[in-house]
Amino acid sequence: MQSIDFGKIKYDTDTTVETNPQLVHADLCIYGATSAGIAAAIQAHRMGLNVVIAEFGFHLGGLTTGGLGATDIGNKAAIGGISREFYSAVCKHYGSSEPDGTKWTFEPSVAKRIFEDWLQSAGVSVYFEQQLDRIEMREGKLLFLVMRNGIRFSAPVFIDATYEGDLLARAGVSYHVGREANSVYQETLNGVHYGHPNHNFKAWVDPYVIPGKPESGLIPGVTEAPVLRQGDGDSSVQAYNFRICLTNVPENRIPFPQPPGYDPEEFTLLARYIKAGVWDALRLHKMMPNGKTDLNNFGAVSTDYIGGGDLWPEGDSLVRERLFHAHLRYNLGMLYFLSHDERVPEPIRREVAQWGLPADEYPLSGHWTPQLYVREARRMISEVIMTEHHCRGYAVVEDPVGLAAYTMDSHNCRRLVIDGRCVNEGNVEVVPSAPYPISYRAIVPKAEQCANLLVPVCLSSSHIAFGSIRMEPVFMILGQSAATAAALVLEAGCSVQEVDYAKLRKKLLEDKQVIEWNNR
Repeated sequence: MQSIDFGKIKYDTDTTVETNPQLVHADLCIYGATSAGIAAAIQAHRMGLNVVIAEFGFHLGGLTTGGLGATDIGNKAAIGGISREFYSAVCKHYGSSEPDGTKWTFEPSVAKRIFEDWLQSAGVSVYFEQQLDRIEMREGKLLFLVMRNGIRFSAPVFIDATYEGDLLARAGVSYHVGREANSVYQETLNGVHYGHPNHNFKAWVDPYVIPGKPESGLIPGVTEAPVLRQGDGDSSVQAYNFRICLTNVPENRIPFPQPPGYDPEEFTLLARYIKAGVWDALRLHKMMPNGKTDLNNFGAVSTDYIGGGDLWPEGDSLVRERLFHAHLRYNLGMLYFLSHDERVPEPIRREVAQWGLPADEYPLSGHWTPQLYVREARRMISEVIMTEHHCRGYAVVEDPVGLAAYTMDSHNCRRLVIDGRCVNEGNVEVVPSAPYPISYRAIVPKAEQCANLLVPVCLSSSHIAFGSIRMEPVFMILGQSAATAAALVLEAGCSVQEVDYAKLRKKLLEDKQVIEWNNR
């Protein structure tokens, strides 16, 4: 078995305090080098701002460079501005002849190279391994972000581009974690959700260590979660996983290594499911250029580590480090299990073993992505809350800054026992009636909470609406719109809540953002 050094695969990074702390000042400070943060930085530069990005870890580009190479789109025509420029740059890189000049499948290293080139050309500085220690505010405005290494970032305007909403939480902005009950916003798809056939068990699987004997305890991956009513709210978040880049090109393929802490018993549930006659764990295996794939969750037992991310949104760096490694152990361990364990039928072992980690991707982290797929964490609560009503077109906002178009999509949140069998709960997949606009007021806090912060990722939204909005192209769209608003804030000397929407709208349209849908 080949040994791989996982190098920088860790969440908690060096916390050494500098003896001479540095002060970094800019017109706009962006916390989070996600795709949204990068789009915001590029737009800010184009509008003449001095902009800086502070990133918790060492990874640039979030999920877009982190393995999600088979882009979740919804409707290509709803994507404009810098977001569309990115997919045009992908097309140009591969020399594709797509009719619209865009390409939506790509290798992680290609996405990273595009982002790096953009930032270098714009002269944008990115400070990596910046763990937020505290903030300083005065009269409802952020003044400084103080990192654990002592570096202080100051700016008149800030953007929280993290997947977790860490900056908005420190700033005292209202937020929610988990699923609201349907009754909160009069929705139908929020909260606890049973019965959706996709990604649930298609065969009876016994959850007990000794089948049929509850007193023997539950096997790994099954919990004693209560059987709540349909539509009830709870604190669960939809399952996280890794979007895994694999290859079957022999000269570039590294056999799956055994991950640290591997325990084959962790996959007893998967073994039982396969024995019951269902083999679909790797079905959502989308091909990308040069013999690589983007592997995502499919079925009842796959890469989703159901229930494993519930503590992530509010967790400190040590909690998140532990959860990161638990997800790594589970996802890589599953691939190792499927290709090595004798409980797995030999044809399946051969099928899985033809794949491996690509030797030319993620050289600093053992050829495994350092980006966990944090599908949802904190969601801001502001003056406008995007809900199922907006997704279905029953309510339409008056101040759009971008469109969303993807399915109202929640992965499973819990795996529990009902009548002696395993049941997944939380999966929803309902297509919106058409692309729909996202409100500017959904990306800014309430005025009394913070006057100089914009939030394009953990925006104000219910769980089920966020499941539609939370796509990388949309995050780039909202990042660009947030930076445009930041430039207008500096120009007018106003708060983010007081931005002249007519001016914002005019600039967004000039920059080819798509903010309305007229049956294109």
